[in-house]
Amino acid sequence: MTTVLVEDLDPASVDAGVAAHYGDPAREQRLLAESVGLVDRGNRGVVTVTGPDRLGWLHSITTQHVAALAPLTGTELLVLSPHGHVEHHAGVLDDGTTTWLDTEPGRAPALLEFLSRMRFLMRVEPADVTADWAILSLVGPDTTRVLSALGVGPLAAPDVVAVPGPKFAAGSVPARSTSEYATAALPAGGFARRMPYGADLIVPRASVSSLTSSLDVPPAGLWAFEALRVAAGRPRLGFDTDHKTLPAEIGWLAAAVHLEKGCYRGQETVARVHNLGRPPRRLVLLHLDGITTDSPPAPGTPVVSAEGRPVGVTGTAVRHHELGLVALALVKQNVAADARLQVGDSAAAIDPEPFGS
Repeated sequence: MTTVLVEDLDPASVDAGVAAHYGDPAREQRLLAESVGLVDRGNRGVVTVTGPDRLGWLHSITTQHVAALAPLTGTELLVLSPHGHVEHHAGVLDDGTTTWLDTEPGRAPALLEFLSRMRFLMRVEPADVTADWAILSLVGPDTTRVLSALGVGPLAAPDVVAVPGPKFAAGSVPARSTSEYATAALPAGGFARRMPYGADLIVPRASVSSLTSSLDVPPAGLWAFEALRVAAGRPRLGFDTDHKTLPAEIGWLAAAVHLEKGCYRGQETVARVHNLGRPPRRLVLLHLDGITTDSPPAPGTPVVSAEGRPVGVTGTAVRHHELGLVALALVKQNVAADARLQVGDSAAAIDPEPFGS
């Protein structure tokens, strides 16, 4: 089997260290869309928090309601700046004694630094365990079959609370994490966490090779995972965000932000933007014509109106096996859904199906 690493194609990519593809990216996309594949996402950072105060402490400094997170439950959370801009995004899993946070490649040290600064007198101990733990992802509709073979399936489907409208009544959001992902301990060590795309396996790095060889699951590269992620409108921090991104712009309210939770850094901005009902920008999927060039535009490429005015920037751009050349983009709220747009040398149109909040 041919393995093409991300750094073989883009030496400067933060996704270095994992396979981009195994010889046929389009086939790998179809595998993830129609069956199930195993994606190595072992370049993600992993931070643990131990100590009896960990959940109440994380509840007070992040956007998510985790004070009463039940053992073997997952969710998502954000860390915001004082002005409400997204600084960190993490997947969460609590096993009853340790809270596991997985974040974008290379961002674990910065997340650990923030957590360490916020300890004060709390009985918590954050640590960067990226060197010892890895993330593998099962992706596709047949994920449950593989989880059952691992001895942990089936796991309940993700449970995500709907985002209430502006100026909602008190009590509209239940006192729980706005997203709850069923989790189970793997018999050989580590955990499986149900996710919207399948399931994440958080496993010791020393066991990755034996686990992957024991599973009857074909591998798929990160390119395939990214193509399906873009089509589904799931943003990545640092890829589809910038220094001024607000949670409401990027679609993270439902999964990662509890709108009735008490004060945390950036909470006033979150509440103000939600009550106004219109964040400055919105996340869209752009279809690129690919006539002049079939090369995906680089992140940060300007999105320009027919009149030549900049109205947004691209994030991740991919070649999708069905949709062709597409890109996530943050555009101004007032850009019409049927606007004629330009991205580099390509004409662009907004997908008519908007993403959720």
